[in-house]
Amino acid sequence: MSLRLYALQRMTAALMIPLIAGHLMVIFYATHNGLAAAEILSRTRGSLFWAAFYGAFVGAAAIHAAIGLRSVASDWTRLKPGALNGLMWGAGAILLALGTGAVIAVVMP
Repeated sequence: MSLRLYALQRMTAALMIPLIAGHLMVIFYATHNGLAAAEILSRTRGSLFWAAFYGAFVGAAAIHAAIGLRSVASDWTRLKPGALNGLMWGAGAILLALGTGAVIAVVMP
């Protein structure tokens, strides 16, 4: 794996650490207070903060996972670098699209 991809994967991991911690705190808060899904959604609808928070989470996770998939595929298959890059870009695009759809569903009014 190139040094650039290695560094990018480490940067996304560092970004995801506080995002995961924040996400877990939200889950614990919601479950501890017995919030229903409708109550949670009423608090996230139209919120730029939650859109940015989960948008950053989705972006970092998509990049991180796509680079990791490329590394695993490189170790387990005989794919050439061009095919590995195509796999990485395709997986990243799919993950980003799915995650963005979820963020939109939770945040859009």
